[in-house]
Amino acid sequence: MLKPAITQVPINETIANRWSGRAYDASKQVSHEQIIALLEAARWAPSCFGDEPWRFIVWDKNADASAWQQGFECLVPGNQGWVKDSPMLMLVCADTLFGHNQTPNRWSQYDTGAAAENLCLQASHMGLMAHQMGGFNADKAREQFAIPAQYTPMAMICVGYAADIATGTGEALTREMVERKRKPLGELFFADSWGKSIV
Repeated sequence: MLKPAITQVPINETIANRWSGRAYDASKQVSHEQIIALLEAARWAPSCFGDEPWRFIVWDKNADASAWQQGFECLVPGNQGWVKDSPMLMLVCADTLFGHNQTPNRWSQYDTGAAAENLCLQASHMGLMAHQMGGFNADKAREQFAIPAQYTPMAMICVGYAADIATGTGEALTREMVERKRKPLGELFFADSWGKSIV
């Protein structure tokens, strides 16, 4: 199902068509080669000092269903209801310290977000659907997967092939049917000074 962004002027198709759906086709796997392509896209994101502060834990249900299940159990119940059909899960973490001098890196979360978005755009380009989630138990994930204290669990991402929207149920189906929308440009983007609309 395509739900392209409605924009004032044309934008790149991959960006326009990227959306965070909730209906996944449980019968379709994501291949190892596809997973590596997604991770390469994330790897080539920009970062302060080229520090690459992101770390991803990847769970492929078809390669190790038990490990995938452990990742899945870190999600809140509301997300588990629809993520269950996704063949791939990831946990995205940000290093709080610079690698070259071990001082605090206040840009690490910003940079890690860029890596995650690169991955999501690559997924869209490949005909896959990626959905980023803040609804997970970070403390449980940290303990379960031995994440060092200097890394902050930021988000989980599920990836797979979109299913027919009719396969959804309940709140997930309702949210799938809602029209995509964003705040007007002028509320978010300013010209010359704060609050002065760019449009």
